[in-house]
Amino acid sequence: MKSISTPADEYLSKQRLLVISPHADDESFGCAGTMARIKDLGGEVYVICVSVGTLKHFDGTGHQVEGSTREKEFLAAMEYLKVDDHEILYRDAESHLRLDALPRRDLIAQFEETARLSLNRLRPTMLAIPVSSYNQDHEAVFRAAFTAARPGVPDIKPVQPLVLGYNNTSLFWSLEREKFHPNFYVDISDYLERKLAALFMHRSQMRDAVHHSSIENVEHMARLRGSEVSVAAAEGFMLFRHLL
Repeated sequence: MKSISTPADEYLSKQRLLVISPHADDESFGCAGTMARIKDLGGEVYVICVSVGTLKHFDGTGHQVEGSTREKEFLAAMEYLKVDDHEILYRDAESHLRLDALPRRDLIAQFEETARLSLNRLRPTMLAIPVSSYNQDHEAVFRAAFTAARPGVPDIKPVQPLVLGYNNTSLFWSLEREKFHPNFYVDISDYLERKLAALFMHRSQMRDAVHHSSIENVEHMARLRGSEVSVAAAEGFMLFRHLL
């Protein structure tokens, strides 16, 4: 375990982070460096993967990736990142890439109280959710998770002091008013290699270097975020709530 040497280390070492990931790999694209740093400092990390399923890639070949493959890759990444616990909510083909067809109330209930790692059960101090995007599953998960994290009377409903929206490499393709504008950064200079290694474990989803969902582009983005705050590498988030 890394020694605590800065106020930021001290803060992160006390966090119980829950990451809600629409699909296996989204957690690594957006948060793997932060997850690795928190674990290294002695904090807790948990992940809800909402859906894994079989699908054909849009690569012109019709290549099909099985849901069981996605699940194995997810489990390998979770083991590598040494998360404290994780769960997958939906494994059926009817739900995968169709989460927007589920009643939003049902997704909210999962995140708020039904899931084993729900907000009410886990009581995380730090919540990371995907920001809104053109992907229908990401949009559905964002809306439901954002609702589940709504503030309330603490004696009745647990309140997460820190709520963040994490990045995805596809977010450049957004309407101008929905662009991703990070205003909360986590220095992952010492954890960039771990982020890339965790992401590579989702190897069925990796693309060639020219593609935005490539290892090379993820490294580029991490270094770009780092340059925005004068560190070697960082993960950027949108801050939705910070309660002290």
